[in-house]
Amino acid sequence: MLHELDRIIDDAIANNDRLGFFAYLYRRVTAEILNEVQLGNFEDNERMEIFDVAFANYYLDAYSGHLNNLKISKSWDFAFKSKNEPLTILQHILLGINTHINLDLGLAASAAMQGQEIVDIQNDFNKVNTILFNMVNEMQDRLSRVSPMLFLLDLVGKNSDEKVINFSLQKARELSWYNANLLWGLGTGHQNDAINQMDLAVLGLGRVITSPKSKIVSFILRMMGRFEEKNVGTVISKLRQD
Repeated sequence: MLHELDRIIDDAIANNDRLGFFAYLYRRVTAEILNEVQLGNFEDNERMEIFDVAFANYYLDAYSGHLNNLKISKSWDFAFKSKNEPLTILQHILLGINTHINLDLGLAASAAMQGQEIVDIQNDFNKVNTILFNMVNEMQDRLSRVSPMLFLLDLVGKNSDEKVINFSLQKARELSWYNANLLWGLGTGHQNDAINQMDLAVLGLGRVITSPKSKIVSFILRMMGRFEEKNVGTVISKLRQD
């Protein structure tokens, strides 16, 4: 699994493809979850190792589908096709986070617990969410290396009621668990309509990420983009530095 993510990152660097930004972050998340499994820090480590692979496969399958022009979820399709839009590095990362947490995480949890009580995975599910949250916070610190105007978003958040890209990771974590319970309750073979509705909702969030309603935030994002590093390989290299 990690080698597949490494391949995506290597291809992104070779082709100067901005899809590599999320792939880099997600590779770090996946490795951290596997590390926690190896340390025995989950309630059911064997189950979580299987869950981690299944969760990652939603992204890997969507990426493969994108490359091969196959039908994939509307939210992933939007995220992938936005790679050539004049967005900031942060926006490209958030597009991936949005779909993978708000859609894929609930799907993976529901699938993993069919035939079992879904509440049994809740503590480990929350631990995965905590890992995601911590990695995103770390990534924000690292992003300042390649996005020197990133601090402007912090100023907006502290000094006004504007919501940066109207995206709350905390709400995403809560929504993913709600979706997991909903899909689990419906059961295999009865989930398609619910999944389609979730996909459309996540697509809507993706559109907000690319085009924030706040004029102030939109202006700041344009300013950030002007001063960001444009070479994907250089960006990932600087993000990797300790």
